[in-house]
Amino acid sequence: MATLLIVHHTPSPNCQALFEAVVAGATTEDIEGVRVVRRAALSATASDVLAADGCLLGTPANLGYMSGALKHFFDQVYYPCLDTTKGRPFGYWVHGGNDVTGAVRGIETITTGLGWRRTADAVTVTGEPGKADTEACWELGATVAAGLMD
Repeated sequence: MATLLIVHHTPSPNCQALFEAVVAGATTEDIEGVRVVRRAALSATASDVLAADGCLLGTPANLGYMSGALKHFFDQVYYPCLDTTKGRPFGYWVHGGNDVTGAVRGIETITTGLGWRRTADAVTVTGEPGKADTEACWELGATVAAGLMD
């Protein structure tokens, strides 16, 4: 069975709503043979990444960058996972009050360095998430999970 690891930092109701939509998409009944593992960014480890077949990443945009929690995750897993996870499928979502540019740039730079392969469009949301935003997160979760089905 394939494993999808969802690493997230959800400090606000808006981030929580997007996270829940991603999980709902990844665990929809149409997805078969994929185990979904959820880890808070501060508790996710290199072992979690090495045991996964794909990753979804979620973060708020804080002070023009990804959350410190997601950056800490990347700092912890980068070198242990560098050689063994090249080509790993992933996707991500970012929520910000008014700008997510720096957070997106940071995630793209780090995942490029890891050699990961984005398999779904990123979801970026500013302000309060609307129905289209939560639907996009649902699609993100479903798309990345479906890509792991045998």
